[in-house]
Amino acid sequence: MTKFARPLAFVLMTATMATGSAVFAQDTLRLTVGQRGLWDTSISDVGQRAGIFKKHGLVLDIFGTSGGGETLQAVISGSADLTVGIGTAAVLRAYSKGAPIRVIGANFTGAGDLYWYVRADSPIKRLTDASDKTTIGYSASGSSSHNVVLAFLQELGVKATPTATGTQPATLTQVMSGQIDIGWSAPPFGLKELAEGKIRIIANGNDVPELRSQTVRVDMVNADVLNGRRDACCVSCALTARP
Repeated sequence: MTKFARPLAFVLMTATMATGSAVFAQDTLRLTVGQRGLWDTSISDVGQRAGIFKKHGLVLDIFGTSGGGETLQAVISGSADLTVGIGTAAVLRAYSKGAPIRVIGANFTGAGDLYWYVRADSPIKRLTDASDKTTIGYSASGSSSHNVVLAFLQELGVKATPTATGTQPATLTQVMSGQIDIGWSAPPFGLKELAEGKIRIIANGNDVPELRSQTVRVDMVNADVLNGRRDACCVSCALTARP
């Protein structure tokens, strides 16, 4: 759990106090996850399979999206009740424009889990080797990877052309086929290719000093859902917070 997130016991206590009792009756929440399968957003899937949510009277209906923008719209429209691990900047922009969303917990501090890589035979050894003709990938507009790429350009002065590449498998295909020069990913995806010597990591999000202490991803809920089902939302947030 990041230093900004509340401890599990406190969140559970808050949920209990809000309704006079904890969540005992089974309640279903529709949870959308950008880039499903990343190590920090897989807690929901793991907890569901292990029966942890069931012990607290919760069932998660989980579905994935291609990135932050799609995830944000799913919660705003009500297609999903809440999400975990969505980019903080995108949430704040949407909230400032009146979107019916609320942050219910911090998810991740720093951006060291996101990394950028090239093919093993690429002449690019570091970000500073990039030029205006170099393409650098991110998942989708408004995502954490997008925000980091913009920080590479604005804070570090990297010269490259940001390009939306979608999911990690799609990005890897584009890198290996030469359609894009620098791809993005996060563990555990890409570790096999790295071990086999097919790719080289040249940067990660924490190469931008300003990002190291920032809460770069948060857990977010639809405002109407929070108003009507605050206890379930708070318990879900507590159980999906990173230890």
